Amino acid sequence: MQYISTRGGMQPLPYCETLLEGLAPDGGLAVPEVMPTVDGETLERWRALTYPQLATEVLGLFATDIPREDLARMTAAAYEPFPGAVVPLRDIDGVTLVGLSEGPTLAFKDMAMQFLGQVVEYALERKGSVLNILGATSGDTGSAAEHALRGKERISVFMLSPQGRMSAFQRAQMFSLDDENIHNIAVEGVFDDCQNLVKALAGDLDFKRTQHLGAVNSINLARITAQVVYYFWAWLRATDAGGWTEVSFTVPSGNFGNILSGFFAKEMGLPIRRLVLAANENNVLDEFFRTGVYRPRSAAQTLATSSPSMDISKASNLERFIFELVGRDAARVVQAWSDLDTQGYFDFTADLARFVDEFGIVSGTSTHADRLATIRSVYETTGDVIDPHTADGVKVARENLESGVPMLVLETAKPEKFAETIHEAIGVELDYDTDLRAMLDAPQHVTEMADDEQALRAFIQEHALR
Repeated sequence: MQYISTRGGMQPLPYCETLLEGLAPDGGLAVPEVMPTVDGETLERWRALTYPQLATEVLGLFATDIPREDLARMTAAAYEPFPGAVVPLRDIDGVTLVGLSEGPTLAFKDMAMQFLGQVVEYALERKGSVLNILGATSGDTGSAAEHALRGKERISVFMLSPQGRMSAFQRAQMFSLDDENIHNIAVEGVFDDCQNLVKALAGDLDFKRTQHLGAVNSINLARITAQVVYYFWAWLRATDAGGWTEVSFTVPSGNFGNILSGFFAKEMGLPIRRLVLAANENNVLDEFFRTGVYRPRSAAQTLATSSPSMDISKASNLERFIFELVGRDAARVVQAWSDLDTQGYFDFTADLARFVDEFGIVSGTSTHADRLATIRSVYETTGDVIDPHTADGVKVARENLESGVPMLVLETAKPEKFAETIHEAIGVELDYDTDLRAMLDAPQHVTEMADDEQALRAFIQEHALR
């Protein structure tokens, strides 16, 4: 299996080399040269596998340059330490919740990051190199990455986050770490400003090469492929053996990475009827899938909401979907992003029907009032407490139920990460165990920085591994 760029300017590369690159040299994103496929007989064989075993099988279709025994060792190291079930499923009020928050940082990002930490270290050891990871987070990516990569000798992490835009819990999960290889940088602005800084430095090929820069944001190939696994896992547990039952998935989405993995699973042959994108008030993606026009908002127009991990208006992974939408025509992808730069939007209204008819993607928006009402209704009906992002998913899922089609909602995080919103919704003060309380009370280590590319360059040059 080889990987090419959405913009056509990268020679095919194997999995390990691609995941160390981040952005392709031409500014595009890596995609499989040919999407692997899975048939019904294979799916049935996979029903009896544990989660690490299933991860080995699915990831083995993408990472063909990694010996199977090495891959199995890495998936075991990534998922077997989970304290309980890796991905439990439970029914809540007409939909099935796919539990993706059982990892060390209580968020779905752990599902990919725990594997990424293993495979990046493996690739660096094989290459005899180091990697300085430059990332941006709106909340959960940063903590998941830092907890997966802390203490690793060949890796240093520079994680940008927007000042004042994350919950207190999210800040504590990141800023309480004092490992020498972890550098937290709080940037004046919003998530998109952080993401723009990452793209600017990653697009400077000389700087990227000399500073050994890589990425762990959702553009990283290892994250996308690792997330594909739980779509297969959830389908295998939500359906009966021997059948070919279609299910739908609702995915709270800001950067389009999580739902893109579902799109990959569908393209591989998994029987998915609908992929339902749930947006918050920063609903640029919902507008795109309803109108065909993609028009990102400025930093000033990006709202601070009670589902902060989705406070994003420029979805980095949308480019991978557009590449498939235009029949893998790299020139059209380049033109679309040129239009974005020159006129602030691109227009695919002529392709709008294909979003649903061919690719099965629909969308909806949830507001602060919606998520409070959803958290309240789920709690009153089932006794379960769900986090605000998952509530966005449940709200939009309920609007897209179809008779006879199971609806699975991907959980985003544990409610403890957003205690203030939970209290506002149901009046309950969530309890923290001893470890979580110690984390919240620990000293915080963070560098505050203006939205300044040169200041960031200087900081990286001073602290990067070489």
